[in-house]
Amino acid sequence: MIAGRKRKMLASTVASALAAPEQTVHKHNNRTDLTLNVSPAELKKKCEPAQSTETERSHYFSRTDLQHRLGEDFFNQPCISLAKAFLGKVLVRRCADGPELRGRIVETEAYLGGEDKASHSAGGKRTERNTAMFMKPGTIYVYPIYGIYLCMNVSSEGEGAAVLLRSLEPLQGQPVMRQLRAARRKEGARQLKDKELCNGPSKLCQALNIPRCFDRRDLASDGEVWLERDPDTNPVEPHDIVSAPRIGIESHGEWAKKPWRFYLRGHPCVSVVNKEAERQSVSGNVMNNLGPSDVQSDTGQHNVRRT
Repeated sequence: MIAGRKRKMLASTVASALAAPEQTVHKHNNRTDLTLNVSPAELKKKCEPAQSTETERSHYFSRTDLQHRLGEDFFNQPCISLAKAFLGKVLVRRCADGPELRGRIVETEAYLGGEDKASHSAGGKRTERNTAMFMKPGTIYVYPIYGIYLCMNVSSEGEGAAVLLRSLEPLQGQPVMRQLRAARRKEGARQLKDKELCNGPSKLCQALNIPRCFDRRDLASDGEVWLERDPDTNPVEPHDIVSAPRIGIESHGEWAKKPWRFYLRGHPCVSVVNKEAERQSVSGNVMNNLGPSDVQSDTGQHNVRRT
């Protein structure tokens, strides 16, 4: 058992390490990781959503935060365009006691609303679970899979359309992410590499402690999770993006073949690499998989039955 005073000192050390950029430099080879002597339960509590109003959370944001934070205009674009625009942007999760976890988005999937048979909103159907998909662009949609894991989506322009965040490149707070992931793994399991912390939709929710209660929050204005531009990297170019079929929807026939999963070519944190899609995107043949309705969908003009 760790004494109360010593535990507090360790928690303070975690916060300091997360706040200082020099503690989060990537070292993929021969890296010595920091081991945190903080229990998973305590760590999760530190990252729990604050029970406060938007006014009370406003002190979280500095001028720098506001300068790089993406607002409503960014999210208000067609689903496929938004799914591509997410690539290279930074998802930020601010924990209750101040430290921030950061990850660069490297993989997404677009779900186009009513016409998309693989979407939760197929046919324009609204339910208690998918309400966030019909809310304004930038609304967070968090839903459970297999009864125990969570996935994070963001609504776009278009009725019932949303983008699934599939994978992140960890940028800041890797020791905390590692502890949060370890809490859901078998005791004695090997330590995860940085590239394994967020390389899947449920993994990124675990690593950033994205809870179910974030559902229906506004990513453009929330005080605990938001999106930023990365001023230190070049914008993602079209040739950097691979378009591939979405994952885990094989039962939806032709809709499983739509090339609406997008990822950064050659990035080690992508969940699943599709060599054939990479060859097609290099040659420009990926557009051969898009029909007239698909192209129309990217303009935001959805043929959806409204309820």
